[in-house]
Amino acid sequence: MVTVKTMKRWFTSLTVVAFILAAAIFNWSLLVSSKKPSDMEIAFVSDKAQHYSETGDEKLASTAQVPFPSMDVTNINTLDEALIKIQELEKRLKDIEYRIPKKYPEVKFLTFKDRKRILITGGAGFVGSHLVDRLMMEGHEVIVVDNFFTGRKRNVEHWIGHENFELIHHDIVNPLYIEADQVYHLASPASPPHYMYNPVKTIKTNTVGTINVLGLAKRVGARVLIASTSEVYGDPEVHPQTESYWGHVNPIGPRACYDEAKRVSETLAYSYHRQENVEVRVARIFNTYGPRMHMNDGRVVSNFILQALTGQDITIYGSGKQTRSFQYVSDLVDGLIKLQNSNYSLPVNLGNPEEHTITEFAMIIHKMVGGKSHIVNKDAVEDDPQRRKPDITRAKHVLGWEPSVSLQTGIEKTVRYFRKELMRSKHSERNLHIPVDVSNINV
Repeated sequence: MVTVKTMKRWFTSLTVVAFILAAAIFNWSLLVSSKKPSDMEIAFVSDKAQHYSETGDEKLASTAQVPFPSMDVTNINTLDEALIKIQELEKRLKDIEYRIPKKYPEVKFLTFKDRKRILITGGAGFVGSHLVDRLMMEGHEVIVVDNFFTGRKRNVEHWIGHENFELIHHDIVNPLYIEADQVYHLASPASPPHYMYNPVKTIKTNTVGTINVLGLAKRVGARVLIASTSEVYGDPEVHPQTESYWGHVNPIGPRACYDEAKRVSETLAYSYHRQENVEVRVARIFNTYGPRMHMNDGRVVSNFILQALTGQDITIYGSGKQTRSFQYVSDLVDGLIKLQNSNYSLPVNLGNPEEHTITEFAMIIHKMVGGKSHIVNKDAVEDDPQRRKPDITRAKHVLGWEPSVSLQTGIEKTVRYFRKELMRSKHSERNLHIPVDVSNINV
């Protein structure tokens, strides 16, 4: 049986071996190759060396009865041969990882009576994955449905294989047939670069997708929580925004594909409630931030942190007097669960009533991160809301909910996450790609 002590020795041993191997491979490639390796090739070898240094050693491989490839590098004469050797190591290490029992986060035990079967559409996304963590740790069965347009498998991979967890690659614009007690309908791109990249698909996800979710709920008797948005208020003329405010939306503007689609999603929910007796809950979500945000999210938090960490100018579009309120993702998850389990069926604002100007927020990020960045202003963009602040009186009264994580604490955690992400992708620009040039939006 493999002990923790054996595993620790394994990790320590291969750290040394991996770097020796990487150095040997790199040196041989320089000595015998007729051409100098490119930066991409060097980065590839470097990344693989780091991967092996963090994995295991030959002792555990032997214990697990998996033959470990020879560490002999004397026959490696070209970079191609070096890469083949690395691929062999990678394959063997995957075999080893498969044989090692997987350790999951601690999960509370619930009786069959108390345990719910919960479907989360968009569960591999930013907010959805945090909701998955909370519900799994509370002991429920969780089914995640995601098409991975903005969601990422690695956001939930720590649950894969757990008996209470299931991950399904599926686009909610197609019907879904699953048994569930509760549904959280979070599937939709939520940042301008993502929802403007394919506006028609954004509309379909929030209309056809919502019809499919509500139809499923009707068939199986599930309660549905619709993740709506503060964007239903448009560029509001009432401050702060209460749930009774009907909004001020441009129906043909660049943001309309999201704003109007979410308004229709709410209309569909209450139509199914009145006509088909489907239990519905509607959360109007205000600006949310935290770990697992995309670096190409295109919103204020991710834009400013990324610009500050990479030494770019922190760019404000417009005067900077526009205001936003920012809530940390754990506060939002808490509010979503409380709303789902409440007896209240009308829309509820979930957001932080603490209001900051865009300029103030840029200064907070700049001070926290430091570096050589400067704060600069550029021309304003179309339909950029001037003020955004929720009235959460209803949430306090019917849910007993209000945000508890301070802006300072939340931003510190998010900055730490972004630093790690930048280290992960230092040899690749794939995580920095923005599919369409609409990043110049203060969301």
